[in-house]
Amino acid sequence: MEVVAAPGDLERDAILAPLVAFNDAAVGPTERHPIAILIRADDGAIVGGLWGMVSYRWLFVQYLVVPASMRGHGHGSALMLAAECEAKRLDCVGLWLDTFSFQARGFYEKLGYGCFGRIDDYPPGEARFFLSKRIS
Repeated sequence: MEVVAAPGDLERDAILAPLVAFNDAAVGPTERHPIAILIRADDGAIVGGLWGMVSYRWLFVQYLVVPASMRGHGHGSALMLAAECEAKRLDCVGLWLDTFSFQARGFYEKLGYGCFGRIDDYPPGEARFFLSKRIS
């Protein structure tokens, strides 16, 4: 065994390849499809948006950010609605995501997402929540 001080894509891909092969052998191959929905400033710069990955007919929303100056104007809801539309287009069963207690759990619950898991003290004194929403 070797602990790598600064692992990169090479190490990640080498670890991931046999795991993907194992999973695909167990449940069948799946298309892995990245999703990006962008918020751009007037000058065209990317200032926020949503990043996710579709696999096994679920869209995992990995990152969602709306700049502080743009919050409270429906941009987050619009991003999630666009993600749900994209998930439907790709024949997904649903979407899932995680958020911290100091972030946006209530926002996602207002959009119909339900909590299915929690890790306390991650980070210490806070919690991490896992939420999902079926769309099919």
